[in-house]
Amino acid sequence: MSRSVKKVSRTVNAEGHQFDQTVGKPSEQESKLPSDMMNWLHSIFGKSVDWKQAFMLSMVPLFIIAFSLETLINRRRRAESTLNWKEVWANIALGTTYQIMEPLGVALVTGSIYAWVYSKRLFDIPVDGWTILPIILSVEFCYYWFHRASHRIRWFWAAHVVHHTGENMNFTTAARQSMLNVVAGSFIFFLPPVLLGVPPAAVALILAVNLSYQYFIHTELIRRLPGWIEYIFNTPSHHRAHHGRNDQYIDKNYGGMLIIFDRMFGTFEEERETVQYGITQQIKSYNILVLNLHEFVDMWRDVMSPGPVWQRLQHLWRPPEWVRRGHEPIHTWTVDRNEPTGSESTPTPSTSAT
Repeated sequence: MSRSVKKVSRTVNAEGHQFDQTVGKPSEQESKLPSDMMNWLHSIFGKSVDWKQAFMLSMVPLFIIAFSLETLINRRRRAESTLNWKEVWANIALGTTYQIMEPLGVALVTGSIYAWVYSKRLFDIPVDGWTILPIILSVEFCYYWFHRASHRIRWFWAAHVVHHTGENMNFTTAARQSMLNVVAGSFIFFLPPVLLGVPPAAVALILAVNLSYQYFIHTELIRRLPGWIEYIFNTPSHHRAHHGRNDQYIDKNYGGMLIIFDRMFGTFEEERETVQYGITQQIKSYNILVLNLHEFVDMWRDVMSPGPVWQRLQHLWRPPEWVRRGHEPIHTWTVDRNEPTGSESTPTPSTSAT
């Protein structure tokens, strides 16, 4: 996997595919991708495509079918529907704005950053039968730390909190995403594989598969799966716990497709008692602008409140529950306080269970 000596004759597009500047032919690196499929996709969409969002958009029909079946089965099992349709429509609206903003972010910012990092890569890593599993594991590892940071660093939590403000669990909860992920800079967590030499297009596609998998674990329909699956993979049971605001579920189960890194780094928690969904400072709104902006606004107001500058700035990177001495946390919009049980001296976490 050593670097090619022909680097001076190559250019790299936003997807990480290499082209010979003199003859315009695909490089050997691209030919090692699933070339027939990539060439077919390129012939339809061109070469500057956000493959992550393209893949996820292609999954939308399956997402709709899954939600429809989930709803029908739940209605058969229960005397009446427990769906909060206002929340469902908010989920769909949030997912739509996310799908619009992510490609814009790639076109304006992240595509260029990924291409630049890939031009500085340490190795040329082919995507083939020998490397695909390590690449998948590397993206999952990056996702674990992205997700953990999104709960433990308030700047990233300000974007991620949108996903956790839902108080119900169904497939549409997965669509409850922030349109400000690019602004928060969450893409930086997935740069290490690109720097090592994995083509950005491969990272994007694997991340898309990872996120699409997670759609199907946002449900109460499936209780427990066989033990070996529960031990290795992120399952509906593990992810329900992640969305809980119960004391024992807060900041647990960060995995995407796998749960092995949670077991490895001590953030795993098994689902035992009934999960209470939402966040401990539960905002009461279905307005997608409020849901996207409320934590950013509160964080900014905390930073701008009187006090030593160094202490004020810590609101940006401290955990969401951190309270500055002498300062009362600001909530611009009305919230329901769901205080965790335990010592009165313990600060109230504003994250949902992980």
